[in-house]
Amino acid sequence: MNTKTNKNKLSVETLTYGAILTALVIVLQLLGSFIKFGPFSVSLVLVPIVIGAALCGKWMGAWLGFVFGMTVLFSGDAALFMAFDIPGAIITVLVKGIACGLVSGLVYQLVAKKNQTLGVILAAVTCPIMNTGVFVLGCWVFFLKDLPAIADVIGVAFTGNFAFVFLVLVGANFLFELGANLILGPVITRLIQIAKKIKKS
Repeated sequence: MNTKTNKNKLSVETLTYGAILTALVIVLQLLGSFIKFGPFSVSLVLVPIVIGAALCGKWMGAWLGFVFGMTVLFSGDAALFMAFDIPGAIITVLVKGIACGLVSGLVYQLVAKKNQTLGVILAAVTCPIMNTGVFVLGCWVFFLKDLPAIADVIGVAFTGNFAFVFLVLVGANFLFELGANLILGPVITRLIQIAKKIKKS
């Protein structure tokens, strides 16, 4: 009976955290669409994705990443790429979102057993790396031939695929996202510690 009660309590807590973090992901992504480094908006949602992945596991991280991707698609943030390849844009946006939450959760799960702070830091670093890495892969798989036209649309000189993708499309955004996650790492750690204490009480 005790075990059943604990499972129900855990389930309710997970759903509660999930609902709060889902709403936070949507709001932060919509707010982030107004903050741009270069032609694209920054992702402010990576912090709640890391928190969700650490608190509730890799599948919650994957869910929050999926919500992040869907919000990007519905907000029009991926409109430029949708104009060139709709399936390619949808696949890239959703896979990068899911991957950043899922892999961050896996990293935290593996490392936090020995050191929670290090687990949070590595999960926080993994999240933007996956987000950017899958985006770059998507550019290479779906949009390679379109990159000169994309450069023309956003009004920048095209100096080659590699330079355009890494310096124009992802450079400043990746550094911002990585920096934000690292700076907020101690805050994330503290929030997770507080939440876990509440769970145990």
